[in-house]
Amino acid sequence: MEKSSKIYVAGHRGMVGSAVLRRLEAEGYTNLIYKTSAEVDLRNQQQVKDFFAQYEPEYVFLAAAKVGGILANNTYRADFLYDNLMIQNNIIHESFVRKVKKLLFLGSSCIYPKLAKQPMNEDSLLTGLLEPTNEPYAIAKIAGIKMCDAYRAQYNCNFISAMPTNLYGPNDNYDLNNSHVLPALLRKFHEAKVNNVPEVEVWGTGSPLREFLHVDDLAEACLFLMNKYNEAGHINVGSGLEISIKDLAELVKEITGYTGTLKWDNTKPDGTPRKLMDNSKIAALGWSASIGLKKGIEDVYKTTFLKENVG
Repeated sequence: MEKSSKIYVAGHRGMVGSAVLRRLEAEGYTNLIYKTSAEVDLRNQQQVKDFFAQYEPEYVFLAAAKVGGILANNTYRADFLYDNLMIQNNIIHESFVRKVKKLLFLGSSCIYPKLAKQPMNEDSLLTGLLEPTNEPYAIAKIAGIKMCDAYRAQYNCNFISAMPTNLYGPNDNYDLNNSHVLPALLRKFHEAKVNNVPEVEVWGTGSPLREFLHVDDLAEACLFLMNKYNEAGHINVGSGLEISIKDLAELVKEITGYTGTLKWDNTKPDGTPRKLMDNSKIAALGWSASIGLKKGIEDVYKTTFLKENVG
């Protein structure tokens, strides 16, 4: 990409899209395009068609998606499947129609089978059953990967796919009804500390292992891949480190300064037992994460909760 290239960031208000936008601006890219969902409903084929016809982007970062944690995924199964399929289908197809030079589609590690061999490498895709609680979202993201590959195979489009691990960072979702585990823990412990609540309830057993990546690291990887990677198939993006949910809860408790006790609700689902990405493919290209988990969480807590007093 040239610094003056016309670049469209789909989903620029979300955690991933806003991080990509910040990174592009920091790197000196000056011709950036973005619209709110109120301006362009990406689920609407005609609106997306009109948008691409008017702005004719040269490069596309497809970070727009309907996202959420276990509860949201399992409750709004139809919405997660329909909305994500429509968003990505419309953008990928119009990128083909308008001869976009390159598109980066962003998915999720939930595309891999629930009991995939660990760490999960790219070849694990479609080798087993998915985690039931987020199956609709995973199916949509798998369809996005396959759609990019199909347009590459049939029309020679330079459409690539990146699958990040669990993300956290600025502009995360802290709604306890549909957020992911790390932002949910941050909000729970912060509110418990502020309100002097003696006990915090945490879902599940605490045994699942998870990998976390700061969204600013992902944004750096996205630019790296847009400039360096031009292959079919998807590529994992992660930190290469994992932590149990129990240890994560203890870490967040320490960072927030909460002094009460933890209560584990074993009646709530754990989700996938372990999710660690095999990052050897992107590492071989020369990229690795640089933001440590404790430092990353500390920064998020200071800038989001202490500065803005969320909750």
